[in-house]
Amino acid sequence: MSPFRLTRILPEDATAAALRADVREGLTADPKTLPPKWFYDAHGSELFERITELPEYYPTRAEREILADRSGEIAAALPARTLVELGSGSSEKTRYLLDSLTGLRSYLPVDVSESALRQAGQALAAERPGTEVHALVADFTAGLALPDTPGPRLLAFLGGTIGNLLPAERAAFLTAVRALLSPGDALLLGTDLVKDEDVLVRAYDDAAGVTAAFNKNVLAVVNRELGADFDPDSFEHVALWNADEEWIEMRLRSRAAQTVKVPALDLAVHFEAGEEVRTEVSAKFREDRVASELASAGLELARWWTDRENRFALSLSVVR
Repeated sequence: MSPFRLTRILPEDATAAALRADVREGLTADPKTLPPKWFYDAHGSELFERITELPEYYPTRAEREILADRSGEIAAALPARTLVELGSGSSEKTRYLLDSLTGLRSYLPVDVSESALRQAGQALAAERPGTEVHALVADFTAGLALPDTPGPRLLAFLGGTIGNLLPAERAAFLTAVRALLSPGDALLLGTDLVKDEDVLVRAYDDAAGVTAAFNKNVLAVVNRELGADFDPDSFEHVALWNADEEWIEMRLRSRAAQTVKVPALDLAVHFEAGEEVRTEVSAKFREDRVASELASAGLELARWWTDRENRFALSLSVVR
């Protein structure tokens, strides 16, 4: 069995402090917002796994198709000795890369969830003798330093998660990623593509209502962690396409005028009837936009792969 190590970079109390700050800032803003990372407690993660299996939700299947078909080409383009994965979760799709990177010596999954990292990391270490698995409990959006590992290094950010960042946040993130890379390293980036509005909206507003439950789960998290008295049934799930920004927005719309108390923050939040809280932005991309944003961060788009229906893309970019 290959070695497994886990290093906690994120302080134990960092998650609670971040939630308090995000809820205070977001619910006192105009318009109100809550960041999508707070969907993902244990129940939210279970709901998201169900979403990925829905007929309307194509991104996970489309990205998996690319990885299944093209991992050999990715490995040939960059025969990495170290694979770093940001937001690794269960590392399920990553297995295609791990199988193809025959010279791999080190795998560094990075996630905020210690339990997910430990479960996936220990399983991978047992399966892959000769590859050290060093899991990092860290928030990759808050600055990240990587341990010394052999190069070249491939840094993977899959799932289209970059679309959850606003443009200024994406620019800062890509600049930070560039700072982690050396000449000869590369970034493998998953991006969902612009397509028909109806296809996009249905992916975020499924007929079975699983995404609606996922969206409302953020209220359950705030209730549990901060003692708030949100009634999820008093909010309606909304998903819409913003054509100007080319992103999907998920919102929660108050069904009536109401005031919600958040005792841990000594906060009372009033909602007018029909007032909305934006809970997620999911940007969709075109190849030229991806290339432009990468170039602004000092990265050069080198390879571009899509699934057979051109719904999703993986791009490989190198240090300029």
